[in-house]
Amino acid sequence: MSNILKIGTYEFDSRLIVGSGKYPDFKTTYDATIASGAEMITVAVRRVNITNPNEENLMDYFKDSNVKFLPNSAGCTTAEEAITLFRLTREATGIDLIKLEVIGDTAKTLYPDVLETIKACEVLAKDGFTIMAYTSDDPIMAKRLEDAGAHAIMPLASPIGSGLGIQNRYNVVFIREAVSVPVVVDAGIGTASDAAIAMELGADAVLTNTAIAQAKNPILMAEAMKNAVIAGRMAYEAGRIPKKPFATASSPIDGMIF
Repeated sequence: MSNILKIGTYEFDSRLIVGSGKYPDFKTTYDATIASGAEMITVAVRRVNITNPNEENLMDYFKDSNVKFLPNSAGCTTAEEAITLFRLTREATGIDLIKLEVIGDTAKTLYPDVLETIKACEVLAKDGFTIMAYTSDDPIMAKRLEDAGAHAIMPLASPIGSGLGIQNRYNVVFIREAVSVPVVVDAGIGTASDAAIAMELGADAVLTNTAIAQAKNPILMAEAMKNAVIAGRMAYEAGRIPKKPFATASSPIDGMIF
């Protein structure tokens, strides 16, 4: 079983990525992240301080850990906004591994504007960024993002923060078949079983934030997510039995005495 997650030139032992939003404080963010075993934490640059040394800085909490920061463009609604944000972030921090997201509906669904995302991806790829692109669960758009230079495709499971889990399991499989870069199921994960299902469907990794940050016990949920991702990956590589509409005896019936 391959345990290494490769995104561009980066390699990670953990296939769980966590977020940094919605926690009561940076200390809880740190404790939950360490409990999760994640080696990447995504950060909304417009909302969480990682660049101003004169204010409480999330990066200070992780400076002695192996957790890598993954800046994201949450809050951006155009390609131009996302491009500018990441260029400034790289200049300030030196980080070139990014989560690209351009939101089209900021009022209700927080669904991505995939056309704007593709435009931004093309420019940022030429700039030398390693791009993880948040998108809808559309295999056609997933392939176009790969062609635009994305190093990982991040289809939503369901709307951000909804906790609804994967609403279209078939599309996760179709996206996995459509692209050659890693597929990271992102948004809508509600509990550990959702993460396990994503991995069983063939996803290379899972990103979750709200499910951990707003759990009654974030540390315990973080541990549950870690174990779910590991178990789901193992089950996928082991290969599940086919589903059948009828029973099959688990013990042989040939040679029965009665």
